[in-house]
Formats: sequence, structure tokens, C-alpha cells
Amino acid sequence: MTRNIAIALHVAREEALRAAVDFLVGVSQVDVVCWMRSEPLRLIRDRLGDTVRVQEFDDEHLDQIELAVVFGGDGTILRAAEWAVPAGVPILGVNLGHVGFLAELEQSQLDTLLERVVASDYDVEERLCLEVVLKDEHGVEKWRSFAINEVSIEKGARERMIEVLVEIDGRPLQRWGTDGVLVATPTGSTAYAFSAQGPVLWPDVEALLVVPLLAHALFARPLVLSPRSCVRVTMLPGQWPGGVLWCDGRRSTDVQASDIIEVRRATTPLRLARLNRQPFVERLVRKFELPVAGWRGSAERSPGVEMHGPRS
Repeated sequence: MTRNIAIALHVAREEALRAAVDFLVGVSQVDVVCWMRSEPLRLIRDRLGDTVRVQEFDDEHLDQIELAVVFGGDGTILRAAEWAVPAGVPILGVNLGHVGFLAELEQSQLDTLLERVVASDYDVEERLCLEVVLKDEHGVEKWRSFAINEVSIEKGARERMIEVLVEIDGRPLQRWGTDGVLVATPTGSTAYAFSAQGPVLWPDVEALLVVPLLAHALFARPLVLSPRSCVRVTMLPGQWPGGVLWCDGRRSTDVQASDIIEVRRATTPLRLARLNRQPFVERLVRKFELPVAGWRGSAERSPGVEMHGPRS
């Protein structure tokens, strides 16, 4: 049976274009049909030659796609996820960007990609996503979206904080004057929430994370919530110019005084294709280039000796 694979890439990175072309040329030798969006396909069509066939696809073809292979960084993966998550399509990311926490392979591992994809030699890991609904003061829905990393409610003017009331599961927590509020997933705990001094959550932990952004309040600490919790943020009346509601830094809408933002776990997860079950702590150390030894006890270590934790 013919298999169908979608290809997505960072159109402004030459290394992503080259890697995608090499993959398409290799996969053209087997019974796999590759699909691409019109813009990236236009950029690489002349490099593929006459023997490599790539189909142009839109949302009508999503039910045919087995896997999405993404060449780029986390931003490219988040862009592909806008159609892959609702369709339930697993994403296999190749990091050609910066940190690439969502990616499975680095550029140096490209030689294993073709073999593993052709053999369907991968597992699928599911990650919790968020659903966000914006309502007016009467409870009428104004906007709806989803997020893989975080939902952020941010101030609309540099010189003004926003005034919000945060509620958890229908109970008021506290009123904050703040630059913003993040509601993040465990996946997003190494993204915006990490920069805002939130904790790192292992991706298989099912939880929601609330992180205030520079709140002017006595109690303004990151909170780890049940995955069944609902976070409600109300823009208090009388403020201007309001704020901005963002999902993964990609989709946004304006929020006004008295608007209500509700965030809860989405019914559809992010599905990531994994080629190996690497412990998350190893990924964390490698992606952030953490000095495992730290700075303590440097006088006790011999030059060139690397510290390792216990192995099970």
C-alpha cells in the first residue's frame, strides 16, 4: 500500500532546503508519496529533477498523511503543528535551527532519517496541548485557538501593566497588576515559561503551568496545576488600551477590558515521532549545553575529566 508523507521546512534556511531535497530524492526510490505546501514546493522544485514527484497538498488531503517530516527549528515545527495537530498527524522534526527541543534529530544525524522513515521505524509520543477561548463580559465567545507551548496574555502598551483577576477551577486566586500571564504545557516549560523563571516539567508529566510575568503582587509564584484544571483570566474593567492574547507566539488577538480568557487541556494532543527513547534529562543537558559538573569542586577535578551521574 502506498504511504503518504508530508514535508515541511524553513523556507529561509538554505540548509533546510538542501536537507529536504536530499530526503525527497532518497524517498522517491520507494513506494512513498511526498506532499508539500505550495510555497516550499515552489522553492525546491527546480532542484528535484524530473524523476522526483512531489504532490501539492491542502487541508483536503490531511486524512491521507501518515507522518510529517519537518526540516527547521522549533518555530517551523510549531508552524507545521497548526495543521498536523488537528489532523492527528505525527511530526518528526529535524533541528536546523537553534535549540530545537521539539526536534528528534540534529543535522549530523540526517543519514539515519531516510532509513528509519522508510522502515516506519519510529514510535509516537503524545504531548498535552491547550485550548483557549476568549469571551466578552457576557460570556459570548469571540475567539478560539490551541497552543502547544503556551497561551500568553500580555500588555498592549509598553508603559502600562494589565490588571487581571486569575481564577483556578472557578475559585479566585489573586488580582495581579502584571506585564502578563502565561499558561504553559510541560512541553512549553522549556520555552517562554523557562525565560520567565518557571520550573522545567518533564514532558510526560500531565499538568498545567501558570507563570505571572513581573507581577506587582506579594504572591506571584509559578503554579503547577492538575491537567483537569481550568484557568480563567479576567481583564478587569476600566483599563486601556487592553492587551494581546497569544498562542505559541504565532496566533494572536486583542483583548479588551472585561474580556475573559479560559484555558484548559485540549482534547487533541501533539503527536511527536521518536526514533529513540532518550531520557529527557539527557535531552535537557544536551539542548541547553549544561555543564554537568558545575562550578563547585573545580579544584578537585583533573583537567579533561568529565563527570557522569549514576547509570542504571
